[in-house]
Amino acid sequence: MQRRSTARGLPGQIPGQGAGTARARVAAALAGVVLLLTAACSGGDDRAQSGAKAEPSAPQVVITPKNGTGKAKPEKGITVKVSNGALTAVSVVAKGARVPGVLSADKTRWRSRWTLTPGTSYTVSATAGNPAGKTTSVTSKFKTLKAANVLSILNVTPGTGAKVGVGMPITVSFNRPVGDREAVEKSLQVTSRYANLGAWYWVNDSTAVFRTKKYWKANQQVSFTARLAGVKSAKDTYGVANVVRRFRIGDAHLVTVNTKTHRLTVKSNGKVVKNVGISAGRGGFIRGGVDVYKTTSGIHLTMSKSRVERMTSEWMGVTDKKDPRFYDEKIPYAVRISNSGEYIHSMASTVWAQGRRNVSHGCINSPPAFAKWFFGWSYIGDVVVVTGSGRGLDPFNGWSYWELPWKSWVKGSALDRAVSTAPSTAKQTASPGTTGAPGAPSAPAQGTSTPPPGPAAPSPPSG
Repeated sequence: MQRRSTARGLPGQIPGQGAGTARARVAAALAGVVLLLTAACSGGDDRAQSGAKAEPSAPQVVITPKNGTGKAKPEKGITVKVSNGALTAVSVVAKGARVPGVLSADKTRWRSRWTLTPGTSYTVSATAGNPAGKTTSVTSKFKTLKAANVLSILNVTPGTGAKVGVGMPITVSFNRPVGDREAVEKSLQVTSRYANLGAWYWVNDSTAVFRTKKYWKANQQVSFTARLAGVKSAKDTYGVANVVRRFRIGDAHLVTVNTKTHRLTVKSNGKVVKNVGISAGRGGFIRGGVDVYKTTSGIHLTMSKSRVERMTSEWMGVTDKKDPRFYDEKIPYAVRISNSGEYIHSMASTVWAQGRRNVSHGCINSPPAFAKWFFGWSYIGDVVVVTGSGRGLDPFNGWSYWELPWKSWVKGSALDRAVSTAPSTAKQTASPGTTGAPGAPSAPAQGTSTPPPGPAAPSPPSG
């Protein structure tokens, strides 16, 4: 059955049109209501009509590592960033010491200057503000991961308090091979009162040597700092402590030896103070195509001093006392100048030849009175230039690094660059406008300050 519906119009409607007309009138009425409501919403807010701005937002501050981090990576450091404002204060504290950092020019970014100490708790507090007067303060407390393997410095030469010559290099020996030499080299800093240019040279996997382009200027302090704490040198291997050494450059000592004229001249700060006859290596013993009885010509450095040094013929394989080449002597006032057994030393038995002939096995024989004076007067790191022998000096025979051309020396740097020794003028801040103390405590290097013979083991004294 089909159902029908009958629409009845309102009184006065025209039959057949009543329903449609009613619906049209209702729609028109509703449209009018919507228009009224719209007009009321848009026109009823006096602030909107007058152009007033929305409420300003506060600065947004983000600290990395975030609060609660338990194994932060030391090599990543700390960063503080702000949007919609500028940093007004940043404070980082570890073990009671403030950690220095660098603030960007627009004051929207702060970063710790150095890597972080492994296994250490840090507290970072930062405050930012904006021109609208809004401020935000944020704090992050975190801890860095512990080092599974430790990179440390076994020895630094020269040691703290030493007075050395103008040719002195700085030798740093590590406890294990260094994988990431670039990262470690970046942590090494040398500063001096008078600026110089220098570069590091990795003589092997665990030893780096710093040499300047020109001799040090006399009578000044030099500082070596290794900011190793937090430096990642290999997988799971970190430095855990910083090391600082301070030493002095003494007067400018320059010794020249001419093996042809048999003369040795000593200058101090440019003035001649001694000129004596000597006897150098006589030559005549060839080994491996080299006349090892000749004194090597080149730029040597004084390396160590011995009041009495035992010198034997063992270095050339002669141990039989019946062999005419055999000798075993105790020599006074010996100053080493290479790793191939060369010394400037006293030799009373060859005074007759000193100034006239070369009769030694390679050493520089000198008068007893002069040798005693030189022993007391000289520093480690004094420059000794030998000429006239015809036998070259290897740059890595002892501390003869000055024999290597400067460009070649710089190539030995992991960073392939030279660095200035001028004191740093970079701004370090614990908070904007405030200088902070280093966050990682310094620790002394293990070992003694006694200069090692060099990267290669020295040969026995030749006499």
